[in-house]
Amino acid sequence: MSAEMTTTTQAPVTVPGSTAHTDGAWDGVPVQTRSERPRSYEPASFGAPTGREVNWKHTPLSRIASLLQDVDGSATAVSTTVSGPVAASMLAVGQAPRGDVFIPEDLPAAISWQRSPEALALIVPANAELDEPTVVTVSGSDEALTAHQHIVIEAKPHSKATIVLRHEGAANLGQNVEIIVRDGAQLTVVSLQRWEDSAAHVAAHQARVDRDAVLTHVVVSLGGGVVRVNPSIDLAGSGAQGKVFGLSFADSGQHLESQVYVHHRGPHTTADVLYKGALQGESARSVWIGDVLIGREAVGTDSYEANRNLVLTDGARADSIPNLEIETGDIAGAGHASATGRFDDEQLFYLQARGIPEEEARRLVVLGFLSDIIQRLGVPDLEAELTAAVVAELEQGAAA
Repeated sequence: MSAEMTTTTQAPVTVPGSTAHTDGAWDGVPVQTRSERPRSYEPASFGAPTGREVNWKHTPLSRIASLLQDVDGSATAVSTTVSGPVAASMLAVGQAPRGDVFIPEDLPAAISWQRSPEALALIVPANAELDEPTVVTVSGSDEALTAHQHIVIEAKPHSKATIVLRHEGAANLGQNVEIIVRDGAQLTVVSLQRWEDSAAHVAAHQARVDRDAVLTHVVVSLGGGVVRVNPSIDLAGSGAQGKVFGLSFADSGQHLESQVYVHHRGPHTTADVLYKGALQGESARSVWIGDVLIGREAVGTDSYEANRNLVLTDGARADSIPNLEIETGDIAGAGHASATGRFDDEQLFYLQARGIPEEEARRLVVLGFLSDIIQRLGVPDLEAELTAAVVAELEQGAAA
């Protein structure tokens, strides 16, 4: 690791010589809460996951084996292009703002940190209000190749912008996304996974939201064999807001996973977390874990998280685990909810009673269910694309 990484702002939170506990802790002390997970820039600090750890027990490790090996990725595995009003630049390890927020908390993130000598940086100028989204397209070239990537997105004070991270093609991608939302800024980040079915994508998103700033973070997973995108949102400043949304549609053989963490650290912060998923086909699998921590100084907090899943066929499985930890009694409100089920027979009967064929009725129910997330993107072209993609998924399922 470079000399710059020995500064106090980036010192790894580790115990020298420690090894991973079976449920994710070090020194034999079990991890009790999401905030206690160890963090380090060094891959060797974590050890190889076994599948018994709390943060790995739902993930098919054999299908992401190449992303758990601390070796350089292929320079040709993915290509990255940027279009839109925010100019792109590159940041070396130790070059701010890289590392202002991000500290890896699992093995793939630490590997991607070390194996990405340069990070793609998108810096939104202070006071700029950008109506057009900036699109980062990551295209995989070969399902047998592995790549590592670190992206830094910073919204300077009182700016407003939308960044779309689009993933397509086939590859094995380990990715870190570092997001900094400065005072009074409004930033939307959309991570769209439209990979081919052979792709594997393991991503850690870490964000800090400062005073009176707003981050809208959206994960949309439609393609890929294994996709694991884990956003961690630190509402650090007074009045910070986090709007954390997700949409997934898992087909046969797909594993789509998100582990969400929202830390209310500043006073009078608010968070709205809503993930929705649909599943169809034998062995279709989705995993959602939602952790919310309301810290001791986070007085006046208002927080709510929910996960809803619609299982369309036999053989599909959705795991949904919400968790809430509160360290202060002076809050405006906090809650969580989870629901997984099949079609509402009454809705289908209502539509069919009005002359709508069963197949079309099912399409309308699913589309209405997922449109709640699609309509929150604020990018009309992307909303239209995703609506068409959901319809195509349903048609593919009906034809199977």
